[in-house]
Amino acid sequence: MPASIMTDSSHIEPPDRRVAIWLLVCCALVAAMVVLGGVTRLTGSGLSMVDWRPLLGWLPPLDHDAWQRVFDLYQQSPEFRQVNAHMDLSAFKGIFWLEYFHRLLGRTIGVVFLVPFLVFLATGQIARRDWPKFLGMFVLGGLQGALGWYMVASGLVDDPHVSQYRLVAHLSTALLIYGWMLWAALSLLVPRRAPEPHPWFRRSAWLTGLVSLTMLSGGFVAGLRAGLIYNTFPKMGEYWIPPGLTALTPSWQNVFANPITAQFDHRLLALTTFAAIVAYWLASRGTAMPRRAAVARNALLHTAVLQVALGISTLLLAVPVPLAAAHQATAVLLLTVSLILTHSLRQIPMGRGAGLGDDWVHERP
Repeated sequence: MPASIMTDSSHIEPPDRRVAIWLLVCCALVAAMVVLGGVTRLTGSGLSMVDWRPLLGWLPPLDHDAWQRVFDLYQQSPEFRQVNAHMDLSAFKGIFWLEYFHRLLGRTIGVVFLVPFLVFLATGQIARRDWPKFLGMFVLGGLQGALGWYMVASGLVDDPHVSQYRLVAHLSTALLIYGWMLWAALSLLVPRRAPEPHPWFRRSAWLTGLVSLTMLSGGFVAGLRAGLIYNTFPKMGEYWIPPGLTALTPSWQNVFANPITAQFDHRLLALTTFAAIVAYWLASRGTAMPRRAAVARNALLHTAVLQVALGISTLLLAVPVPLAAAHQATAVLLLTVSLILTHSLRQIPMGRGAGLGDDWVHERP
């Protein structure tokens, strides 16, 4: 992200700055975790590890016998019996490594969070009043790991596909952790706050919510493999409103379990979000904003254009892994910029904005 989106940290107290940098590193790792999790799903690697050893699962198989034991376990899974019965040990290693690195990254995030946190506590660099907040982040991260296994377990019974409900719950928790840590880091970097937020703060918050909702609808598209149907745009095949949108009963299930409806809803939400971002950008250009908010506003528009282009390309080309991964990564970037914009309109340094000086900009519409 552009450095100018962030505030000048030269006047930040060193302990707060160190804690903020630590949180931003954790954010980067969580973002990588979200993207890698998407790649494991796109490549069919997510069900290759059929056991969960949260404390002893750091090491991969180290010799042929160990690999054979892991492969034997996989051969008992419904995915092997129904989908990959042709697979030999060499091919199995190809899908195993992606899921292994996904889980290893999750454990790494836990260590990267916990060890500095304990050091900051011991050295008094985190205020006592903030302990519960950081402990909550750590506990939520642990629950996220358990939720990940709960998701994988849904594909190890009869149907070799994970539950789309559990997948979206897993994604939701990851985004919640990411957003919480990012907001906390930004609040440390911009510690002073004006008595009232900027008038555009509430609209920015709603925009962030819309971006988040669109990302979660994409989770249902992924969980139902809905991106592999109706690979045309702007119409879905020959239809603006395709048949089968309400095929399931009761009707509410179509939103969560009907691939046609999932893709239709995601298209509608994505285009609505894009239109809202464009409208926000156009309408807010005549409003004075802190400089970092103005930069974030422009970055939000540029990122949204890129995201729409990637989404349409991914659909038209029937979900190639590189494009789909880029689409997911850009979704995280879009959420990031939206959160920075919202925060910059909430956490305004005291004494700024009386005029339009160097820290505020007023772009004409």
